[in-house]
Amino acid sequence: MPRTARTFLLFFVLALACLGLKAQDQAPDVMVKTVTLEVVDLIAKDKDIKAGNRAKLIELIEAKVLPHFNFDSMTALAMGQQWNKANAEQKKRLTEEFKTLLVRTYASALSAYSEQKFDFRPLRAKPTDTDVTVNVRVLQPGAQPVTIDYSMEKTAAGWKVYDVMIGGVSLVANYRTEFTSTVRESGIDGLIRSLQAKNRSLAAGSAPAKP
Repeated sequence: MPRTARTFLLFFVLALACLGLKAQDQAPDVMVKTVTLEVVDLIAKDKDIKAGNRAKLIELIEAKVLPHFNFDSMTALAMGQQWNKANAEQKKRLTEEFKTLLVRTYASALSAYSEQKFDFRPLRAKPTDTDVTVNVRVLQPGAQPVTIDYSMEKTAAGWKVYDVMIGGVSLVANYRTEFTSTVRESGIDGLIRSLQAKNRSLAAGSAPAKP
């Protein structure tokens, strides 16, 4: 499956949002289904977002989506063994830059994604499980469904996403090769500078919206 911005855009379209729900009380599959439908509907009805209001779209993502992802775990997974080479301050900066990168990368294309149908698969897990996978299929006319697998862990604040598999490709693993290569060439601070540069380019609208 091509790793295009539109495909990986599913990461944010199907992401979890508050929308008045008590996330910590929701079963992970129920949360994904309920919130997915509400988020897609909200975006489709927002005239400003559909007209290309990037700032409002980013604001929506930050307010409704990000609280339900464990970016500490995601950044550590994306870094792999290189994570242990970073000190506390570097880990903090890496997490913030990685979070910003994901938001700015997908925000530019999010408003174009609409009118898709979803098949929410039954959750195969025990009530006592604290680490589960929620499966969703995105149905596309004339094409094979796109599979979305959410890796989720139960925390004191509710269920949190720590990885997303799209068409069998892990989001965090997709970044790991790039991060590892950059660290080997220019160290942890070099990776931080690289992420900062990408975020500045995306903020200025001069970089393509792709991972």
